[in-house]
Amino acid sequence: MSRERFEELVSDALDEVPDELAALVDNVVVLVEDDAPAEDPDLLGLYDGTPLTERDTHYAGVMPDRITIYRNPTLRFCEDEDHVVEEVRITVVHEIAHHFGIDDDRLHELGYS
Repeated sequence: MSRERFEELVSDALDEVPDELAALVDNVVVLVEDDAPAEDPDLLGLYDGTPLTERDTHYAGVMPDRITIYRNPTLRFCEDEDHVVEEVRITVVHEIAHHFGIDDDRLHELGYS
């Protein structure tokens, strides 16, 4: 799958986030990278930032949090394009949930792991 197509899928997944929830996302950029970090090559996505639940009055003037979706590990994990579409959606929701302070255990319970 081309990078352009994969980026479209990430964009589509972001468009599926309900408007009420999307309006609460604050100071976050979503990126697509081809490869995950060398120390975790099978990682599908990563949230790097300060969750909303941990922000206080000292959270000002900082660079945006980053949600990164990794293309090659996702493509290796998935069997076909339909699977990629679903996995990108799950990964995007998973990483946005981290922005809201939801941990991996709770996401696993909800089926977003």
